[in-house]
Amino acid sequence: MFRNLRIDAVLVQAVIAGALSFAHLHDLAAAAGQDGWKAWAYPVSVDLLLVAAWHRLRHGTAKTAAWCWFLIALAASLGANIATAGLLDLNQPPDWLRILVAGWPALAFFGGTLLAHQRPTHD
Repeated sequence: MFRNLRIDAVLVQAVIAGALSFAHLHDLAAAAGQDGWKAWAYPVSVDLLLVAAWHRLRHGTAKTAAWCWFLIALAASLGANIATAGLLDLNQPPDWLRILVAGWPALAFFGGTLLAHQRPTHD
């Protein structure tokens, strides 16, 4: 049964990178004042927007919008990874960071809704 099972190095790397990015997003949200379940919801929100945009890109419809939302979610993910690298004092996060984190749910909801409910176009 397990003779064909092999460890795929790319898949292992993807799991490790995903877990680290997820943790960075959580830590940033928690530092910006989002407590408990809310801090855990941020990485889910960012990753789901990335997945929705990637799905739209792979299916070849509304690529301009898909690229826009993919880049927004990627910037959120990369921003969290960089912010947790010690460049910011997460014990005293700057106001602009708190504003960005607080505004993310509305932005992600808007982007996800547009990606899910746009009529397919070929642009």
